[in-house]
Amino acid sequence: MITRGTNHPTGAGESPEPPQIDLSGGRSQVVLTRMRLAARSFKGGWAIFMESRIGLLALAIILIFALMAVSHPVLMATVWDAGTYDPVTGYAFDQTEQPAPPSRRHLLGTDSLGRDVLSQLLWSTRSEFILGITAALVTVAIATTVGAVAAYYGGLVDAFFMRLADLIIALPAISLLIVLSALFELNLFYLALIIGVLGGFGGTAIILKSQALSIKVKPYIEAARVAGGSHFHIIAVHIIPNLLPLSLLYMMFTVTGAIFAEAVLSFLGLLDLRMSWGIMIHTANTGGYLLGGTRYWWLVVPAGASITLLCSAFYLGGRALDEVVNPRLRRRYE
Repeated sequence: MITRGTNHPTGAGESPEPPQIDLSGGRSQVVLTRMRLAARSFKGGWAIFMESRIGLLALAIILIFALMAVSHPVLMATVWDAGTYDPVTGYAFDQTEQPAPPSRRHLLGTDSLGRDVLSQLLWSTRSEFILGITAALVTVAIATTVGAVAAYYGGLVDAFFMRLADLIIALPAISLLIVLSALFELNLFYLALIIGVLGGFGGTAIILKSQALSIKVKPYIEAARVAGGSHFHIIAVHIIPNLLPLSLLYMMFTVTGAIFAEAVLSFLGLLDLRMSWGIMIHTANTGGYLLGGTRYWWLVVPAGASITLLCSAFYLGGRALDEVVNPRLRRRYE
């Protein structure tokens, strides 16, 4: 829209005010167009995901565990008393022998210290979600930025980040985490941060960089450069948004790795956590019940099955998302 200055007489030698171009309407139209395209792309991707049986199975399992995580504070506030059902300090006073098998009051029994296993299981679910999602977000943020910057600038920048990624890939992750736990006191947040940093500068960065190289040669990148777009503008507005679908895929795989790493370190007693699935198995092992066969199954099976199911759910969810973000696997819809 073009607006002209107010009409007034001008003296000799004076030039009229130049017309002012209002670009706010054009910018808002561009934003709306991008939102519509993003919504259309999301609807198409969601339709493909819903056609995948493994995707639906993974989503159902994740929702079940999410309900488990939400249910614990609700139960503690309404039904359970802290003296009996606190996952760390509670004690089942109604049981004369510990560990006690499942009963009406303790659906999954109690451990060797008299604590309710179901309460521990539900409480730990929240910690696993926090750990996995935090580690995944850190990984995606770092890997997407590193991949985009390395692909765009190339040269020494690319060589530095790729050699760093090769070094991280060459190091065994669990062994490195064990060494770090001996040097520092690892809690849930620091563990998520370390896993996220290792994943962000590691293999995920290499994969996203290869995808960014294919985006870098697109015509709209050259058009943005000719139009005067800065390096930061091209990376942040044109390259990174096009990497996000692939980043979401590897975010799912990072959650699986983070949960598994926490279970291993907690089983070894190397984490400063109140309670987790790995600590539940560690407690059973410390009491000598881990290799006792099926007699004390409730001390091992609930936590072990939860680790397996949740890790499998995020992995299968990632495989289903692969059909959405990978054009070679994407099915055609009429």
